[in-house]
Amino acid sequence: MEAAYDDMSRQAIEQADAGTIFVLGVESSCDETAASVVARDTDGTVRVLSSIIASQHKAHAPYGGVVPEIAARAHMQKIEGLIADAMTQAEMDYAGLNAVAATAGPGLIGGVITGLMVAKGLSLSLNVPLIGVNHLEGHALSPRLSEPCDFPYLLLLVSGGHTQLLSVKGLGDYERLGSTVDDAAGEAFDKTAKIMSLGFPGGPALERTAKAGDPNAIKLPRPFVGKPHADFSFAGLKTASRRAFDAFENPSEQNKADLAASFQLAVTDVIIDRTRNAMGQFQSQDEEKRLVVAGGVAANSSIRAGLEALCVDEGFQLFAPPLKYCTDNAAMIALAGAERFAQGQIDQLDVKARPRWPLDDESASVRPASGSGRKGPKS
Repeated sequence: MEAAYDDMSRQAIEQADAGTIFVLGVESSCDETAASVVARDTDGTVRVLSSIIASQHKAHAPYGGVVPEIAARAHMQKIEGLIADAMTQAEMDYAGLNAVAATAGPGLIGGVITGLMVAKGLSLSLNVPLIGVNHLEGHALSPRLSEPCDFPYLLLLVSGGHTQLLSVKGLGDYERLGSTVDDAAGEAFDKTAKIMSLGFPGGPALERTAKAGDPNAIKLPRPFVGKPHADFSFAGLKTASRRAFDAFENPSEQNKADLAASFQLAVTDVIIDRTRNAMGQFQSQDEEKRLVVAGGVAANSSIRAGLEALCVDEGFQLFAPPLKYCTDNAAMIALAGAERFAQGQIDQLDVKARPRWPLDDESASVRPASGSGRKGPKS
C-alpha cells in the first residue's frame, strides 16, 4: 500500500505543478471544529474558497474551560458535516482536490486524532496525498490568507497554549528568540476571567469588561519587563490578579472592570517590551522588516494597538490576520498544506497525532518553553 501511495502522491504533485492547487483543510486541535478549502495559484496567490467553524463554547461554558472528553465527542459529531458544507460553499467536487491537510498536533489528543483520521480516510478514498500540519505553523502563515507577506519575518505567536517569538526564515525554517517559561498569555486571560466569573471564553469576556474600567486603577506586576532577553512569564501576574480580586470584600461590576483593564494593560506592556527585545535580535537581509502577530490573543484590540505603535517606533511593518483568522480555523491549516504540497512535502498515511509538537524542534530541545517529558520537549 505504501508503494502505491507514494506513486499516487508523486503523480498528484506533478499534475499540480502546472496549475492551481486546491487543498481541503481540517482543524480539530482544541474546541473548534473547522473545515476549509483554499486555492493556491502558481504565483503564490492564496484564495480562501470556504471557511466554516463550529464552536463548542456552550458545551464548555458550565465548566469555565475546555473539557477534553467533551471536545473530542463534539468533533466526532460535527466534522463530517462541516467538511461537506465547506466543499459545498467552495462550489467544488471532491475530485477537484489536490490534497487533504489536517492538524496533526499539538493539541488535545482526542480531537487531533479525530480530524487526522477523517483526513486519512479522505486521502485514501480520493486517492490524493495527505499532509499533517503543525497547528502552530498554520498560525505562523495565517496573515498570508489575506495579503502577501514575504519571508523572513519576526513572528509573535500568542494563543491559549503558546506565547513565543520566532524568526521565520522560510517554510519550515524557524528559530525561537523567546517563549513563556510558565503560562501562555491566552491561558492567563482565560484564568483571570474565570477568577472574576466573567464567562467563557474568558479572553474576549475580559476584553469587553475592561472597556468600562480604569487601566491604572490597580497596580499589577510586569514580569520580565526590562530584562535583556525575549522570554515571557505570566504566572505571577495571574496570581497577583487573583489576590487583587480577593481583596474586594464584595466586588462590584466597576471593581471587575478596573481589574480587567489593569490586567489587560499589564499583559500588553509585557508583550510590547518582550517583542521590542526580539526586534533587536531579529536579523533580516531585507530593508523592510516585518512583524507578524498570530494566534487567538492577536484579536485583542489593546495588544494590537500597542504593537502598531511599537512597529512605528522600531521601523517594522505589522502584519496581522483578520480577526476571523486569529482564532483556530481550518483555512490556515489548508494554507500550510498547500504551501508544503507546492514544495513536494507530503506525509505517509502512518503520520501520527502529536499532543506536543514544537514549531522549532531544535531550539525546543535545547531550551524547552515548558519543560520536557518522556516524549520530548512540550513546546
